Amino acid sequence: MKTVPRTAIVIGAGFGGLALAIRLQSAGVRTTIVESRDKPGGRAYYWERPTELGTFVFDAGPTVITDPACLQELWALSGRDMAADVELVPVSPFYRLNWPDGTNFDYSNDDAQLTREIARLNPADVGGYQRFLGYSAGVYHEGYEKLGHAAFLDFASMIKAAPALVKYQAWRSVYSIVSSYVQNEKLREALSFHTLLVGGNPMTTSAIYALIHKLEKDGGVWFAMGGTNRLVAGMVAQFERLGGVVRLGDAVTAIETLGDRATAVVCASGWRGEADAIACNADVMHAYKALLRDSRPAQRTAKRLERKRYSPSLFVVHFGVQGEWPGIPHHSILFGPRYKGLLDDIYTHGVVSEDFSLYLHHPTVTDPSMAPPGCSTFYALAPVPHLGKAPVDWSVVGPILEKRILDEIGRRLIPGIHDRIATKFSYAPPDFGRDLNAHLGSAFSLEPTLLQSAYFRVHNRDDAIGNLYFVGAGTHPGAGIPGVVGSAKATAKLMLEEGR
Repeated sequence: MKTVPRTAIVIGAGFGGLALAIRLQSAGVRTTIVESRDKPGGRAYYWERPTELGTFVFDAGPTVITDPACLQELWALSGRDMAADVELVPVSPFYRLNWPDGTNFDYSNDDAQLTREIARLNPADVGGYQRFLGYSAGVYHEGYEKLGHAAFLDFASMIKAAPALVKYQAWRSVYSIVSSYVQNEKLREALSFHTLLVGGNPMTTSAIYALIHKLEKDGGVWFAMGGTNRLVAGMVAQFERLGGVVRLGDAVTAIETLGDRATAVVCASGWRGEADAIACNADVMHAYKALLRDSRPAQRTAKRLERKRYSPSLFVVHFGVQGEWPGIPHHSILFGPRYKGLLDDIYTHGVVSEDFSLYLHHPTVTDPSMAPPGCSTFYALAPVPHLGKAPVDWSVVGPILEKRILDEIGRRLIPGIHDRIATKFSYAPPDFGRDLNAHLGSAFSLEPTLLQSAYFRVHNRDDAIGNLYFVGAGTHPGAGIPGVVGSAKATAKLMLEEGR
């Protein structure tokens, strides 16, 4: 019989690690988070760039906040209100989609407005969209409400989920399902691109991920005033208020094991921490291959993980400009001239293409404090192949791609952009590898295909080491804020309830 741990160490202060640590500490488990970087947040890091005009604040991401209830629950566990630490405001439209021919499409949960937007593209698709929403509601119930917070530790649990997977044709792709409901190609792209925000190819990611539409429609899309970093700061404040401890700037170099138990973590500083349970929010490949290098079962797992498919990386251009741009919404998707062809280049061929599609983040249209007066903060994100598919020299390719991206934004949205830039920097695949130990520089860990989901993903509890747990993008249910916060709920349940 397993017992509830009295002490725990969580490796990594990303959203998943923070959410798990809050749940453990709220339940009375003395918990320490160990983070290698100088700030908490993991992928939700941030930078401050001082200039002669003032300071620009840049979030690394993620910047799309959905299902705020899953976050509010972390405060409610101890009878507190998240609003005391974090100010969330709704974003509308959720996204403005723009194509090279000048077509715009504002996506929101305003039914009347959205119906008009769909009718502008193709009146015949209005009814099809409503039927698609019905499908999305079904997979949301089965895939998110029922299974999103459940750990899949054995194949029997997958068998139990099989009827729902069959009912909703989970073997089909999101793009395929969308195409069965709507005819207009632009609308098909508008309803399938969301999987890219969690590392999935719309052409191959399981149709279950169509649940994102129901998630957004019911819960909205939100922004944390001050940036995603303020949400991270609020989670840290809640954790420390409960008595939790955060160690920053000290990378874990090893997880020690004895037999089938994890006994301690060792850090670069020489600090060694023992605990009843250890949970890992680090990159799953890094954890198994490097941190558990002395464990034979872990090394066998690492070899299996090496054969899996990993999500692409990202090339992100952060830039602060002079001028305010009220006509550019908070979130934009700037589609390139190709859709499927570009996705094939990224996911299959490993080509850094001359063309690209962009996610443009413009936080200062919602919160002007993230830039000096009269200025604006942006980032432009382009999915690119990970280093295993395209081992290019990013010190050479990066500046070329950066200029092309800025040129395109200048052509479509911000005339004279190069003359307006007060500060800029880019973040490339090698940076994900260096700063986050991300395998192959992947930005989202394992690719969310059907055969790499649920039971086929890294398990929330290791199969051989009974008190070693995993949380974050590499575990079930996957990437994105709701995904990693959901993984924390599933992992916490394993840690807290199995022995009772």
